[in-house]
Amino acid sequence: IIIMKNASELDFIHKVTLENGLTILTETIDSVRSLSVGIWVKSGSRHETDQMAGVTHFLEHMLFKGTKNRTSFEIAQSMESVGGFLNVFTSTEYTCYFARCLDTELDRALDVLSDMVLNSTFPKEEIEKEKKVVIEEMKMYRDSPDDYVFEEFSGQLFRHHPLGRPIIGFENTVNAFTQQHLLDYVADRYTPENIIVTVAGNANPERVETLVRNYFETKKGVTNGLVDVEPNTYQPSRKELTKKIEQTHYIIGKRGLSSNDPNKYKLLLMNTILGSGMSSRLHQNIREKYGYCYSTFSFNHSYRDTGMYGVYVGTDKEYVAHVKELVLEEFKKMREEIVPAIELEEAKSQLKGKMLLAQESTSNRMMRLAKSQLFFNRYVTLDELVEKIDSVTAEDIKDFSSGFFTEEDLSETILLPED
Repeated sequence: IIIMKNASELDFIHKVTLENGLTILTETIDSVRSLSVGIWVKSGSRHETDQMAGVTHFLEHMLFKGTKNRTSFEIAQSMESVGGFLNVFTSTEYTCYFARCLDTELDRALDVLSDMVLNSTFPKEEIEKEKKVVIEEMKMYRDSPDDYVFEEFSGQLFRHHPLGRPIIGFENTVNAFTQQHLLDYVADRYTPENIIVTVAGNANPERVETLVRNYFETKKGVTNGLVDVEPNTYQPSRKELTKKIEQTHYIIGKRGLSSNDPNKYKLLLMNTILGSGMSSRLHQNIREKYGYCYSTFSFNHSYRDTGMYGVYVGTDKEYVAHVKELVLEEFKKMREEIVPAIELEEAKSQLKGKMLLAQESTSNRMMRLAKSQLFFNRYVTLDELVEKIDSVTAEDIKDFSSGFFTEEDLSETILLPED
């Protein structure tokens, strides 16, 4: 067992790699009576072919439809009957099956999750029913203007690339899925070296290891077909759409930074100053000063090798041109002016405060364990993150912004009400 501890953190992080390549990470928090368990698979929508778009997300649905040992109802009841819950999410780069429960239910949580991952049967009749469910989910997202405009914006930034496809896939690809497709996908991707098990809460690391070994130690297999397709050349563009809605939804932005980019802490602070919360520049200017919107914020998302950055505003179509001018003016200020010392310190405090507050949730801590391993192959301590944030100066942000906020690199997506 490898034990990693930072002087500023009271809890130990225990890491074990089994002989077959599976990784186990446990954070023991003896001050709580709960725990969160996650089984992470290093495969997401960006690893799908065009013909199989949406299969990762569809598989997420199907793992709740029955195993060799449990019916779908028994899976649902397994954690709810003891006050816990099961859930799952799919991203572009990984999938996570997780449970939260009382610390007395560790065995149950790992038993159910491992059964879903290892023993799902994918009944053909359930596959056909779930296709209808997923297509309704697609319609739900399309009916939500902000979801729709973000999906379109991502598609613009990563045109003709898996990162630009909706994670949920398309109606034609989903309708084509068969039982054999799912079985092949699991055989290729759900292999030991591609799986991370994380537990955070009042759990004994040795007990966690023993249980995981019981379920996964004999699992074999070599991962096939898992390739991060290199991002294609970025071409700025403008896209205008219409929909039967009342409000105009506007996004302006560009490709961002990868999770390993050394400038990412400058971008995080710049993003906080510009559009994170009610005290941010965008909120205070566009909403408070002019009253042009109800909601505006900036966003930053990193992948392994690239990223996405932008500003969202929900406004009236009459205000769009002025809103764009105001956003571009804020970008210009970041390029040309030094951020005042007090504003920078407040942004640093906001970022650090959010990180520390998140530590009060076992679910957040479980996810942080996994993401450290997924993106950095090591545990990144809070002290390290704080040090990186504190090291950024106002001059650093200005220098970074001068190269990042070039107007000719910006793309726009606008969703207008139909006339």
